Amino acid sequence: MSRTEDAPSAAESISGTPLPSGWAAPAHQPGAFELPHTTFGERAQRTMARPFARQAIAGATDHALELTLERFADVDHEALRDQGRQIRAHAIANLPDYLEQWIGHAEANGTIVHFAADEGEARRIVAGICADEGIARVVKSKSMASEEVSLNSALEGAGIDVVETDLGEFVVQAMGDRPGHVIAPILHRTKDEVHALFSEMAGHDLPNEAEALTAFARAGLRHAFLTADGGITGGNFLVAETGEVLLVTNEGNGRLTSSAPRVHIALVGIEKVIPRRADLAVLLPLLTGHGTGQQITTYVTLTGGPRRADEPDGPEQTHVVLLDAGRSALLGGEFEEALHCIRCGACQNVCPVYRQVGGHAYGWVYGGPIGAVLTPLFRGQAEGGEVAQATTLCGACDDICPVRIPLHDLLRGLRRQRDEEGQTPRGERIAFALWGALWSRPRLYRASTAASRSLLGVLAQADGTVSTRLPGLRRWTSTRDLPLRRLGR
Repeated sequence: MSRTEDAPSAAESISGTPLPSGWAAPAHQPGAFELPHTTFGERAQRTMARPFARQAIAGATDHALELTLERFADVDHEALRDQGRQIRAHAIANLPDYLEQWIGHAEANGTIVHFAADEGEARRIVAGICADEGIARVVKSKSMASEEVSLNSALEGAGIDVVETDLGEFVVQAMGDRPGHVIAPILHRTKDEVHALFSEMAGHDLPNEAEALTAFARAGLRHAFLTADGGITGGNFLVAETGEVLLVTNEGNGRLTSSAPRVHIALVGIEKVIPRRADLAVLLPLLTGHGTGQQITTYVTLTGGPRRADEPDGPEQTHVVLLDAGRSALLGGEFEEALHCIRCGACQNVCPVYRQVGGHAYGWVYGGPIGAVLTPLFRGQAEGGEVAQATTLCGACDDICPVRIPLHDLLRGLRRQRDEEGQTPRGERIAFALWGALWSRPRLYRASTAASRSLLGVLAQADGTVSTRLPGLRRWTSTRDLPLRRLGR
């Protein structure tokens, strides 16, 4: 981000609050996605090498799960999940019809609707709107769709200031980082890291207290809202019946972003459409309860086009960019149910893999079980297929998903697809072919297990465990022992 001519100096203030001198020009740029340049193991090691990150991720996900269970303790949770699944399944099965209905109502409300077939087109459309309307600065509310298309870097490349206004997103943007969780972007960061960042931006040491750090960010963000020409949001749902976009947030930034600037642009995946407003009575409790454990988020906003002649505020223009980017290709196929996702993050909170390695290990936008499904589906097996292996197949994600997506089955299907497309490493294919040949015959099975016990006995160390350099199983034994007593010795 760069300072515009009308931006005040550090000495100027809004409502008597000094502006942080560097808030509009952090020295860091967002990091690039790491697929396919690094492996899952390499990315995971970086997180696992930071002890606090592992503790913070596990602690935060435990807390989120507790809040979710408390939220639904006194309601028929299973019945609500059944209803949620039915609504999402019906909407996706009839997606073209409901999209057409939504577009008709949205345009009647004055919304300008665009369609982006892929990530590049989404970037070009949004940048084009900004150019046409002379937009020099945009404020952004939290949007995973904009992360998918790398929108920030595209707009910055066009000379447009981009200010993330969700506090967590603001931090990762200034750090040149990326969100580590669908709901909690800085789950993997410490307060001390945020303190160091904000002190660097302010040019002096700030109090290392949450209230002071929040106040520092608020001062600059308030100025951004008042000086931005455009606001960019995502959308949690598209209501076909009314042509509205629904946003849920716990900070006022979402409502300010969609109403204070003269142009509002919403970038929303086409799968977010639902048939009726009444469906929100089911889907909102599921989304907020599984996301944060709340009865309802602090702000629930339905936007229905630009302000009318008799309305005192709101944007002069409303644009909605409907993003496909691989979504329509899933309709009617084996993996269609992945489109049911409402982006609550609950599957991340229960996944034993995610809880150890965090979201960045998955190399793209989404982490955890849903990331292990969406990444190969949207990026292709050659680039993203490895992350579908990053699962224990324990089924905990199936048990928590608010709309009952069978993530376990989808992951198995993606593993099979990866093998069919020849993306499985050659050594792995040979090993499993040999294992299958041996263990499909009782006599060879007994002989191979006896030989394995003898080999392990040769490799055993003095303390009765197997060497951590066991050939062929190095990745397994490098982080755990294999006591021989468990092998019957």
